[in-house]
Order: sequence, then C-alpha cells, then structure tokens
Amino acid sequence: MRNIAKYWRALKQHMLGSIVRVNTNQALISLTFDDGPDPDVTPILLSILKKYRAKATFFMVGKEARRFPALVARVHAEGHAIGNHSWDHPSFPLITSNLRRRQILDCKTALTPFGTKIFRPPFGHLNLSARLEAMWLGYDIVLFDVVAEDWSAHDAEWMVAKLMREIRPGSIVLFHDALYYVFDDDYVDRHTMLTAVEELLVRLSGQYQFVTVPQLLKCGKPVRKLLYRKENQQWLNGLKRPYPKNQPLDHQFTDTDG
Repeated sequence: MRNIAKYWRALKQHMLGSIVRVNTNQALISLTFDDGPDPDVTPILLSILKKYRAKATFFMVGKEARRFPALVARVHAEGHAIGNHSWDHPSFPLITSNLRRRQILDCKTALTPFGTKIFRPPFGHLNLSARLEAMWLGYDIVLFDVVAEDWSAHDAEWMVAKLMREIRPGSIVLFHDALYYVFDDDYVDRHTMLTAVEELLVRLSGQYQFVTVPQLLKCGKPVRKLLYRKENQQWLNGLKRPYPKNQPLDHQFTDTDG
C-alpha cells in the first residue's frame, strides 16, 4: 500500500504539477520577467541582456502587450521567449472557469504570433481547476524556484546576494520588468531590478549560460510540484494599479458560468 501511495503521488505530480526548475547537469539558468512589457523599462532590460548575450523569458500581460506590439515583436526578434501571463492579472482561484479561459485566450491573441505555450498564473496563485483549464488549452504552467523579491523595498545588493545563494543548474528565476499591481508607489521604479540583473549577469556569466525556458526544458527533466496557492481577498484589495499613464482598454469579459 505504501508503494502504491508513493506511486500515486508521483503520478499526480507528473500530470498536474507545475514546472519549477529543470533537473540538469548543464550550467544553465532561465531568467524570467513578469508583468510587462513596459515601454520605459523593457528596452533597457533588453540592452542589458544583449550586452551579456543572455536570453530570457518574458511572461507578458495581454493588455500591456496589446498596447505595445512593437515592443513584443522586439523581444521576440532578439531571441527571447514570450509566455502567457493572463489578460489583466487577476488571481485565478478567485475568478470563474469561464473567465480564466478568457484571460488565457485573450492574452494568447495579444501575443500572436510570438507567444509560446507556457503560462504563469498571476501572483503565482493556482488551484486544481486552473491547472486543468490551462492544460486543456494546451499550456504548461511554469513557476520558479528562485525569487528576486523585486516587488518590495530590497536593494540590488540584497537581491543579488539572495540569488547567488539559491541559484543552481536548471533554476528558473523570477524577476519583474513591470509591476502590474503594487502596495506602494515607491516600488514602481524598476531601476533597482535592472541593477540587480546586470550585477547578477556580471557575476555569473562565466559560470552559467542564460537560456529561455523552452530551451532549458530541452536540456533535462522538468521538476514539477503541486503548488496550489490562493491569497485572501483582503490582501488583494490592498493592491493598486501604479500606472495612470496606461488608460484601460475597452475590453469587457462576460461571465457566463453558472
């Protein structure tokens, strides 16, 4: 019975788990950037990545990709991968199945023809239904095993020290080239993140190669975990949109779930 239970847990993790890293002996890392594209920050980030011959993966919000299609095209043209990060960044466990599907599909449309079939749920929030819906739409969910915590008040030196301790071959690292929601406007400035990215590349470029998530997945076995997480509504209510310059698009979802 113990062996059966162990086998069943392993099977569930393989079938339903989200990718957090790749098991590989090669010195490869994937840097990932959420919530963009941002017309001010993403071009600077692209220049830094080009300087160190690093490739990355951008999990883009569909509404922002629709605003800046030339920037989406540039990210793709420079050899980076583009993943789906929903249309406008809701917490997936707190919306209906119909809205989750529309979020993914409308983001897919905004990213066409440059998007890949990888999805990262907003805030990392996930439940079993959302996992199954993404799978039904042909997407694999990619999370991360190393987090820069670049959405808060940490300085670049703190972030780099944390990353240096935690990164290993096959790691998937979470950064943000924009912040779609914030608690405090002080965290909107991405210059600290940019400084941390460049310093990390300086320190690790001789030790690791920086590749996209799709490239990394070809170089080893994905490590999957059943990471289902739901934040409470009170926490979400404390967030706000930090970019008044980006006026909302005329886009309405119709909730038809019973």
